[in-house]
Amino acid sequence: MIGMTSWLDDQLAGARVLVTGARGGIGAAVTEAFVAVGASVVATDIEVPQTPGVRLGIPADLREPGAPQRTVEQAIDVLGGLDAVAHMAGVLRRRQRVADVTEADWDLQHEVNLKASFFLLRAAAEHMVRQGTGGRLVAATSQGWWSGGYGGSAVYAASKGGLVSLCRGLARSYGPAGITVNTVAPGAVDTPMLTTDLSEAALESIIEATPLGRLARPEEVAAAVLFLASARASFITAATLNVSGGWLAY
Repeated sequence: MIGMTSWLDDQLAGARVLVTGARGGIGAAVTEAFVAVGASVVATDIEVPQTPGVRLGIPADLREPGAPQRTVEQAIDVLGGLDAVAHMAGVLRRRQRVADVTEADWDLQHEVNLKASFFLLRAAAEHMVRQGTGGRLVAATSQGWWSGGYGGSAVYAASKGGLVSLCRGLARSYGPAGITVNTVAPGAVDTPMLTTDLSEAALESIIEATPLGRLARPEEVAAAVLFLASARASFITAATLNVSGGWLAY
């Protein structure tokens, strides 16, 4: 489906992987990519992911108390351990004006994008410490962590900026156990999360501001996630990989 190169195949074949946010968009592409290179995958989302080839699809609302811990434990039970987590789950509630943002908007985005991320990634890392073989944690942030967001997404951007800082802290905490923690920062990706409630004019301006002159395909972001989950990225941690087609330059 993506035509992943053999250099990733031999790195990730047989790897035990948990993917969150796996039902659509980038998360679905990441799930398909891991399956394509021979990884053993447990996938989770609000509704059961439908990707063929996964070992198990788990329905989970990561906002619920204890849900991140339970999800990690379910994956470990099925897979017999855990080598990598691709934490792609996230939510964007865009408002046209900052003045329109409600407390419910704030709470939803921070509960999913930041709070749930901490408890899920910590649960995975703690298992990897006990397992004693290191591991890879990769989380999806956004160009918004750097830019502050566009199109009424300031609160989303704040939550994603927090996620970058969180993952840097986790990288420092778990690095001695051989666990790397990185984030991928997509720019404009052709998914419903980008286009919902975004005007056509705003979308066109984003494309015009992207040097490659187009939206990213979800599988292009998936390739970056797989790289960071592989042994090829063994000395990369606390990093944020810019996958924005040049929209951001850092």
